[in-house]
Amino acid sequence: MKSISEIINGIKQLNTNLFQKDFLLTWEKTYDELKQILLVAEILKNLRDNNISTKVFDSGLAVSLFRDKSTRTRFSFASAANLLGLEVQDMDEEKSQIAHGETVRETANMISFLTDIIGIRDDMYLGAGNAYMREVGEALDEGFEKGVLPTRPGIVNLQCDIDHPTQSMADLLHLKNYFGGLNNLKGKKIAMTWAYSPSYGKPLSVPQGIISLMARFGMEIELAYPEGYGLIPEVIDNAHMHAKESGGSFKVVNNMDEAFTNADIVYPKSWAPFEVMKMRTELLKNNDIKELDELEKNCLAQNAKYKKWECTEEKMKMTKKGEALYMHCLPADISGISCDEGEVEASVFEKYRIETYIEAGYKPYIIASMIMNNRFNKVDRILEKLLSDKKPCIY
Repeated sequence: MKSISEIINGIKQLNTNLFQKDFLLTWEKTYDELKQILLVAEILKNLRDNNISTKVFDSGLAVSLFRDKSTRTRFSFASAANLLGLEVQDMDEEKSQIAHGETVRETANMISFLTDIIGIRDDMYLGAGNAYMREVGEALDEGFEKGVLPTRPGIVNLQCDIDHPTQSMADLLHLKNYFGGLNNLKGKKIAMTWAYSPSYGKPLSVPQGIISLMARFGMEIELAYPEGYGLIPEVIDNAHMHAKESGGSFKVVNNMDEAFTNADIVYPKSWAPFEVMKMRTELLKNNDIKELDELEKNCLAQNAKYKKWECTEEKMKMTKKGEALYMHCLPADISGISCDEGEVEASVFEKYRIETYIEAGYKPYIIASMIMNNRFNKVDRILEKLLSDKKPCIY
């Protein structure tokens, strides 16, 4: 295992431009930039594990704006901010003046006077979430340029309608450590498959994030879903392009068993049909509650046709040596526990439960790395200072 100093020296060799750049989509970042996010995250985790303080801010806010429910990502963002010395402030839109006509431009500036980073989760409506983040970014640009803000806060995408970069990067770090390095991921087959869920309207961003990111690292990707459950076409095109560039492959199938066959990794996860998500967005814009209820009923009825799309022990036997790594962003719909029928059989989930917790445990460090790389131009020097000071954490 490399020492922290060796990892820092590796960072110095990378050609990156992350300083003062928002992290909104993984495919907007270069290979070196993605690698640097991983390396800084690993160093932060190593320092924390060895009781060395990673506080690089004396003051400042990390504003979290969640427009959807969250457990893991919400607490990961708070943990990351605290790890670096920032204070978290939750932005509750229901307690703000937004309902009284406050614009996005005004809100963005009013919450940013002493703010270093803004984490946003806006994942429910196609064509809206990522666009909202960019609108906030444009408002912050203006505020900084006009002298309203002393600095321009960075933005981290905590999940949008297109991508879930903090999740996919945490998953990538988990795979790197599980298989012993990024180079060892080349040629590994990952089955990103739809799975049955009794719930409705889950975003497309997790499968889109996984296929887009893993394609950058030479993996053999099979995306499987029933007819009608496709993803955003542009994201599919990106995955094809990146797989070709990295020497990997990308294939779409409509059979879960086919995707599981000889897979090294399986990632069974439910999501709503692409066309349904588009319809849902329009109905929400028009506040058409009656049609929304009808759409939900139809979607649940459609899901019910595919109850056999479940990660079972029998399907796991189809994987490479019957020992593929099971992954999930959590919470999983576990048959017999959280629901009668769902994404994964209870016995399968229990076998890999601790691994999924380890997988989730990388997210605070990934987010902290994104924050550090946004706020510091020479992140390697900051890390060297932390290592030389060796101030203990309070535990």
